[in-house]
Amino acid sequence: QVQLVESGGGLVQAGDSLSLSCAASGPAVNTYAMAWFRQTPGKEREFLATISWSGGTTYYAGSVKGRFTISRDNADNAVYLQVNSLEPEDTAIYYCAASPFGGTKDSEYEYWGQGTQVTVSA
Repeated sequence: QVQLVESGGGLVQAGDSLSLSCAASGPAVNTYAMAWFRQTPGKEREFLATISWSGGTTYYAGSVKGRFTISRDNADNAVYLQVNSLEPEDTAIYYCAASPFGGTKDSEYEYWGQGTQVTVSA
């Protein structure tokens, strides 16, 4: 059973940066594609970025490309999301997800963390 635990969220001001972390555990987790999504109340979960199992391939949603960077460290079983130039519109719960195959839809991911809250004040 793969387990994911996010951390690193918090209350920041517009223009600030944050580094979100996702600690992964479970069998073969290092062979999984990983992704970050976010969700605000009343809205569907939004895809942000995904990274292949090797870290060699990444893909971003157009809305965050250039501001967010996904990376992973398989030695530490961790995935990261560096978020820069934060805006109030980035306020959301940020989730880490894992899938054997990857993708950009939440339905393509089998395992999810509990999320970490990011709040950006103007």
